[in-house]
Amino acid sequence: MTTAYLGPPGTFSEEAALLYAGPAAALVPVASFPAVVAAVEGGEVADGVLPIENSLEGQVTPVLDLLIHQTKLKIKAEVVVPVRHVLAGAPGATLEAITLVTSHPQGLGQCRRFLDRWLPHVEREAALSTAGAVEAVATGGDPTRAAIGPARAAERYGATILAEDIQDADGNETRFVVLGPEDAPPSGSDKTSLGFTVKANVPGALLEILVVFADQGLQMTKVESRPTKGGLGKYVFLVDLEGHRGDPAVADALTRVEERCATLWIFGSYPRFSPG
Repeated sequence: MTTAYLGPPGTFSEEAALLYAGPAAALVPVASFPAVVAAVEGGEVADGVLPIENSLEGQVTPVLDLLIHQTKLKIKAEVVVPVRHVLAGAPGATLEAITLVTSHPQGLGQCRRFLDRWLPHVEREAALSTAGAVEAVATGGDPTRAAIGPARAAERYGATILAEDIQDADGNETRFVVLGPEDAPPSGSDKTSLGFTVKANVPGALLEILVVFADQGLQMTKVESRPTKGGLGKYVFLVDLEGHRGDPAVADALTRVEERCATLWIFGSYPRFSPG
């Protein structure tokens, strides 16, 4: 089995892919979130791993937008990875010499407190991935540049670790989803992810839909929204709930919801992640 993930090697995405597919799997690093989707859609890989939410920074909006607007791939699994960040510099670098810190925007956001306290005046630069930022700093040879990323990336690319465990919260976790042509069969402990738009922006329109899940005794584990890209005040509402779309209660709820909303996306049903 081959699995695509956002590269380069050393990212938390690679860790999630290994956790999902196992150490014997063939992993394929690609350059962007859309490239992960394209690799699966083109049959180059069996599935792809993408981050969808972080416990500190919330939703990963580019991935949500891919699911809503750009692909018919389904969520077939989820993986939760603890996030531990280090500040890495070129070999021989020191914390006092740093004038610029680079990382993926999520990495910069997840370490905001550390940066504000210890490096308040340094420039912050966005990168495509945490591991890519660490690799660039480690191989670039500039002692004034540092990167935020996983310790595994610093070790892989020979960077100097200037500070460890710099994330704002020890409970920081990122949830990844695995996309494939089909979602998963029922496992007995499942979740279903879906999105919908209301027919009209009137009082009670959202409540009319959400109450369906309560009527069926279904527990929602996440409710959030994204702009439809069709104008201000127009949103796609995103819900994760316990149960598989094939379960009678979930299937009945989805039928009733479809009658009440303008558009319904069922992103997939999949086993709930269980550590270990």
